[in-house]
Amino acid sequence: MAIVKPFRGLRPPYEIAKDLACLPYDVMNAEEAAGMAKGRETSLLHITRAEIDLPPGTDVHSEEVYKKSADNFELWQKKGWLKKDEQPFYYIYAQTMAGKTQYGIVGCASVDDYMTGKIKKHELTRPDKEQDRMVHIRTNNANIEPVFLTYPPVKELDEIVKKIVRKEKPEYDFTAEDGFGHHFWVIRNPETISQIERIFKEKVPFTYVADGHHRTAAAALVGKEKQEKNPHHKGDEEYNYFLAVHFPSDQLRIIDYNRTIKDLNGLSSKEFLAKLEKGFRIRGKGSKIYKPKRLHNFSMYLDGIWYSLSARKGTYSDNDPIGVLDVTILTNQVLAPLLDIQDLRRSKRIDFVGGIRGLEELKKRVDSGEMKVAFALYPVSMKQLISIADSGNIMPPKSTWFEPKLRSGLVIHLLD
Repeated sequence: MAIVKPFRGLRPPYEIAKDLACLPYDVMNAEEAAGMAKGRETSLLHITRAEIDLPPGTDVHSEEVYKKSADNFELWQKKGWLKKDEQPFYYIYAQTMAGKTQYGIVGCASVDDYMTGKIKKHELTRPDKEQDRMVHIRTNNANIEPVFLTYPPVKELDEIVKKIVRKEKPEYDFTAEDGFGHHFWVIRNPETISQIERIFKEKVPFTYVADGHHRTAAAALVGKEKQEKNPHHKGDEEYNYFLAVHFPSDQLRIIDYNRTIKDLNGLSSKEFLAKLEKGFRIRGKGSKIYKPKRLHNFSMYLDGIWYSLSARKGTYSDNDPIGVLDVTILTNQVLAPLLDIQDLRRSKRIDFVGGIRGLEELKKRVDSGEMKVAFALYPVSMKQLISIADSGNIMPPKSTWFEPKLRSGLVIHLLD
């Protein structure tokens, strides 16, 4: 059963929480991070993207960047911008987007649970990205950013969260620059803390990585390293756990994750459309943006025209948890055989656009000439994600996009 532990969080004072909190390190480049941190002296980006405090062009994986991160982390604590709670607590972190709020329990997940598969994943990770975050965690001796886990809903946990949210004032409560609301409570009652820990142990057999696969893997691997290097290892040390926000799956929604392609692999637009007919029923929709209506229906933008593509029966199997995914259908019917994009992770001819940017972004990138064609997909469901993780399968790359993203900095977990 799942181990989710309370911990002594390192947190900002209320007055600076909004300015200190930031988006995850991996949703921006160095230039964007510098722009986000401009005028925000306390922004956690000075720790998660420390290259912004070094000369432009500095290698983001260089030793000086990691050292600057650690120096800033130490400075933030000395200045009182991050303070450690007096006792181990759980926390509630809620996010509001488009009038809908999702409530997560912040607690430390178990390194051993990840290693033994009790924390299930649905994506492969890249060793270079894992290594970057491992160095960052080692250097700071802390999980600076949380990972995003989900679990099948448990009524008792829902009731605990509802009671606290209804009766207690949030520790932090602000709307970020993107319009999303962030709300944070500290669970201080010892009985409630014991109850939460017990319910996870008794009623939650598995948790699932929703977002942050590389951060999760890196945190678990650093914890494992520390276990192996400690001759007096007992199993209750802080490094045996890592920072996670646990959301019930029925509160989450995955949004679309779309594709843009640089060229048609030597085909004319007419030839490409003719080849698509084999796997899809095609309907022209004109210049007005068309959004997919259901599973196995795709939107395509080519030469200023939007198209509806509906996958023909026989191009997928409802009994195959991977084959039934729209990302798989698009890869097997279009990207690989027609456009010769065989490795989605490494090909320079394809790019991925999160649905939060809207289909206008696809149109813009094609109209500019940067890309030749764009495809919009109907989102993967939480049921599909959990089914695939339970079956031990792995989704194709860039299958899921969760929004809103967790803000980093509201609470940090120290490894000692």
